[in-house]
Formats: sequence, C-alpha cells, structure tokens
Amino acid sequence: MDAGILLAIQENLRHPLWTPWVVMITSLNNGGFLSILACALMLAFRRTRRVGVVASMSLAASAAVVNLAIKPLVARIRPYEAIEGLELLVHPQADFSFPSGHTSAAFAVAVVMLRLLPRRYGVPALILAALIALSRLYVGVHYPTDVLAGIVIGSAVALVACRMGRKWIAAPEQGLNTKR
Repeated sequence: MDAGILLAIQENLRHPLWTPWVVMITSLNNGGFLSILACALMLAFRRTRRVGVVASMSLAASAAVVNLAIKPLVARIRPYEAIEGLELLVHPQADFSFPSGHTSAAFAVAVVMLRLLPRRYGVPALILAALIALSRLYVGVHYPTDVLAGIVIGSAVALVACRMGRKWIAAPEQGLNTKR
C-alpha cells in the first residue's frame, strides 16, 4: 500500500511548478534546522524562553527516540531504493527510513508551540509541520507509514514535554504570561 501511494503521488500530484517549492519546504528541516531555529528564537526572548526550553526538550527527546532508538532497530530502507520507478527529487538520504526524522522534529516543536503559545504562532507552526511531512512523500524519501510514525512520535513527545513543563511555565516570574 505504501508503494502504491508514493507512485500515485509521483504520477498524479508532482508538477514542475510545485516541485521547487516542495523541495524547499522539505529542505527547511534538514538536520532539524527549522525546528532548532524555532527553539532558538523562543529561547532568545524572555516572554517565550520557558516555552523554548520545553520545545528544545521535546526536540531533543524526539531526535533521541527516532535516530538513536527506532531507526537503527527497524533499519527500513528508503522507498526510492525499494520501489521500482519511484524517482527521487532530492539527494539520497544517509540514514534509514522509519520513522521520518524531519516530520518528528517538526511536530515535536509545533505541538509545543500550539499548546503553550498563542494560536497565531501555534497554528502556522502546525501547518508548516504538516507541509514538511507531506513534502517527504512528494520527494520520495519516506513511506506514508514513516511519516505517520513521525507525526505520532513528535506529537507524543511534545505532549509529554508540555505536561512536564506546564507548571514550570505557568510559574509567575516578572509577569511572564505565555498562554495568550
């Protein structure tokens, strides 16, 4: 089923006008760059510093679970190596496929932002995370189940981090109010 979905995306959704944009979106989180940048920006400002700490914890936990535990354990090869006719639109990836690290990282930070910051920050972060997840399918580097697992892992780690950090974030300190 995974192979059929990826081939259907390739045959029905890929378009020369969209491809550069999708490649750009997928590249935004190479090495977790966009997720790290979001954490750094939140850490840079006093009003969002505590949320930045929670997002950073979430991102680090997500990276550890995905890259140190699950990927080496499952060792799933990339779809472009296994599916005949699937064209890769970016450089070959150096690690295993399951789960999607780009997706997990994006959701690990976006879900924290959605839960702990005003909606005007959280909703766009979640939309961008979803676009990153979909872009991984479009460019041919992940199976749909890789991306789904990345969403679940990133979101679950974020919810745990939010639960752990909520009391600390809500503690009054110099009028800090990160909720709304």
